[in-house]
Amino acid sequence: MIITLMGAPGSGKGTQGRSLASSLGVPYLASGDLIRRAMADRSRWGEQVRSFIERGLYVPDEDIVPVFLQALIASNHHAGRIGGVLDGFPRTTEQALALDRALSELSVSAEQLALVLDVPEDVLIARLSGRWLCSGCNASYNVQSHPPIMGGVCDVCGRALMQRVDDRRDTIQERLLVYAASTRPVIDFYTARGSLRHVNGDEPELKVREGLLNAVRRAVPVSR
Repeated sequence: MIITLMGAPGSGKGTQGRSLASSLGVPYLASGDLIRRAMADRSRWGEQVRSFIERGLYVPDEDIVPVFLQALIASNHHAGRIGGVLDGFPRTTEQALALDRALSELSVSAEQLALVLDVPEDVLIARLSGRWLCSGCNASYNVQSHPPIMGGVCDVCGRALMQRVDDRRDTIQERLLVYAASTRPVIDFYTARGSLRHVNGDEPELKVREGLLNAVRRAVPVSR
């Protein structure tokens, strides 16, 4: 099964997506991870998309689609089937259609389900502006809900913490506006298919996790 996990920046897709993928035994793929890795490596593609990220914009479809689909295919090893929890893709209707075409061309079997994490905007802004990442192991912290033991230092590996360019206050509002404008059509796309489910993301982490699992269970009964 391919699960598209949707939600505004700061909704918790990364944490919840990894947990959901682990619970279901499928790969977890995040477009943001692919982009940040390429930027850190200063690959040709990473430098090509850097300007979009630093302005709080999404990478254009023509740049992200082939890279993400290649990663999805590479992460699956079972002939005839493909699956995963997708975070940040498809982000536009065009990307959703590209995913359909890729699956069709591969002649693989894959049910699709879209899950949306709903979180109020004021909560999103507070989460994003307080988020810091370890420069070494990529562990995530929040100055309000999950601060490090020692300010500016990772509890896990002791490396310095950093704030992502797109988590700074001057880009947060732009990110939320872009998300709302670009994602509404995708939500409508999966709603029309009858494959979209909403989950309350403004709850404790474990409760959100259970809400996502319940949504998957209701969509795909255990007996199937």
